[in-house]
Amino acid sequence: MSWLEEELREQPAVLERLLRSQADTAREVASVFARDDVRYILIASRGSSSNAARYAQYLLGRAHRVPVMFATPSLYTIYEQPPRLEGAVVLGISQSGASPDVASVLAEARRQGRPTVALTNAPDSPLAREADSVLLLEAGDERAVAATKTYMNSLGAIAMLFAAVDGTVADAELHAMPDLLEQQIALSIESAPPLEEYAESVGATVVARGVNYGTAFEIALKIRELSGLVVEAYSPADLMHGPIAAIREGWPVFVVAPSGPARPSVEDLVLPLRERGARIIAVSDVAAVLRRAQTKLPLVPRVPEWLSPLTAVIPGQLTALRLAQQRGLDLDQPVGLAKVTLTR
Repeated sequence: MSWLEEELREQPAVLERLLRSQADTAREVASVFARDDVRYILIASRGSSSNAARYAQYLLGRAHRVPVMFATPSLYTIYEQPPRLEGAVVLGISQSGASPDVASVLAEARRQGRPTVALTNAPDSPLAREADSVLLLEAGDERAVAATKTYMNSLGAIAMLFAAVDGTVADAELHAMPDLLEQQIALSIESAPPLEEYAESVGATVVARGVNYGTAFEIALKIRELSGLVVEAYSPADLMHGPIAAIREGWPVFVVAPSGPARPSVEDLVLPLRERGARIIAVSDVAAVLRRAQTKLPLVPRVPEWLSPLTAVIPGQLTALRLAQQRGLDLDQPVGLAKVTLTR
């Protein structure tokens, strides 16, 4: 078994460890975002961590009713003209904590006297050293280049920050997730559809909205990293505003549509996509959505929508793995990629 598959299967256990060991820290860190002088949240991240950051935009925005936006690290590094950060709490998300440009955003925030928070798997990393508060991901060593369990625990850490504000119901829902992840992995393996019809595909599109917007980007990234296919992620509105014109007969389109308020607007895309001849790959727990798809990737039921990104990404991870296997590629060391990318 590859490292990638081993780490994918470890996700329920590492999430359970995160929830058990970082509960008190998560409550302390959550209080930073609730400070009276905080007017917005600024996030610095790269790669898979940026897909987790998209989840944070929704959850932290809902929890604190403040704008949540992405930093522009080049202003801090190559242009050396960082913005004024009055009113900000600055959150750095990096699994390795080693990206210089992510750490530079937190360093500047500290210089300006603003609170800084890091979500990282590496307690001795440059990012952790620049943070006033650190919430460790507790994912253990991740040997495969493509992130799975560190991504999952990044989502879990963000969910902990939300639950610390939202209360006991949210906390109970979150603590049920390790078992639901076990069920999802089993379901995705048992129900894995044949993928031979995608053997000649050169790319794909992934569509999602709301809390799963980041899931679309993460699925696209995993397939692109492991198989070298050209895969792009969109919200329904962004896809309809022009990019849908590029979808032709046989083009694979992942539709990520778990139960919840965002589902109808994603499901509404299925008909126009099928009219263009797209092959629909549905990631959903809704029978009506799955029936309308050529390829079905079912989700376990009864997952609260705010936590659905944790289960919805798993069918995408497994599909990315199987597409790479189909092409005879190295799952653990994709060509031209490194585990830590030192961007400046």
